[in-house]
Amino acid sequence: MTSLVLAQQGAASGGMGFLIMMIAIFVIMWLFMIRPQQKKQKDIRKFQNALTEGSEVVTGGGIYGKVKHIDPARNTIDLEVAHGVVITVDKNYVFANPASASQNQAK
Repeated sequence: MTSLVLAQQGAASGGMGFLIMMIAIFVIMWLFMIRPQQKKQKDIRKFQNALTEGSEVVTGGGIYGKVKHIDPARNTIDLEVAHGVVITVDKNYVFANPASASQNQAK
């Protein structure tokens, strides 16, 4: 009878240890993967909202250009990629300033 009670207590504590281990893994994943990604997305969104005409940017496709016009109604940007060549790009695909992007690559 006593060995049966001890066996049940051992199984219950093993289940609790597994639960604690799963919680610890989730916390570690959140600290090292999810939180930094959320922070990076917040910085990108802040950059996109602070864009002004004349800013130099890089699009998600790697196109460098200068902002000529911002249309908040359509959420688009007219981007001059060469003298007299203007393309329209969705504002959500403008990610970086070329100067800060090259500084990040040098690090």
